[in-house]
Amino acid sequence: MSSAPNVTRVTRAGVAWLASAGTYPRHTPDRREEHRDTPVALPCGTAFDVVSAPAIFGRRMLDRLWDDGPGSGPVAVFRGRVLLFAAPGTAQRLPSLLAWEEWGSNRMEAVPPLLCHGTGDAVTVPAPGGGGAAGTSRWLVAPDTRHPWLPGPEVVLWAALRAARTAVRISIFPPADQDAKVYDVSRRR
Repeated sequence: MSSAPNVTRVTRAGVAWLASAGTYPRHTPDRREEHRDTPVALPCGTAFDVVSAPAIFGRRMLDRLWDDGPGSGPVAVFRGRVLLFAAPGTAQRLPSLLAWEEWGSNRMEAVPPLLCHGTGDAVTVPAPGGGGAAGTSRWLVAPDTRHPWLPGPEVVLWAALRAARTAVRISIFPPADQDAKVYDVSRRR
């Protein structure tokens, strides 16, 4: 069982933080009061970046962050993907760190690709009021402060690697050749 908090509603300070990412941050909280149960699209790259993972794998990453690591900032589920809010610049740096770890190679082919949203991208986040059909759009860790702690690329990489190890057994050795002839050389004649 994960020790991630079970927060589902965004506080006023959280709404203000989400609004700070928008082009017109002063008007966003007013608009949100009128349409509290409507998801909203927010630009990435200034207040936060977002790392998107398939739901099950993303939940494993979140569990690693809360059970074995430093925790996380806001995390949402939207349309079958977990949206992990990360420090600005993470979307630019994380792909090269994943490439260094051979993410998606033959050695790690069972792990899903992670989508990184940064400067120039936008993400749709669940409604602050918690609206939406059950299970399709919700906050797992809702923004509750004006300055939430956001993991950087190294922390997200750490969580992804730990989650991958729980999903599949990763070996540094290539798979054994099943047709190879093996001789027992341990016995002496």
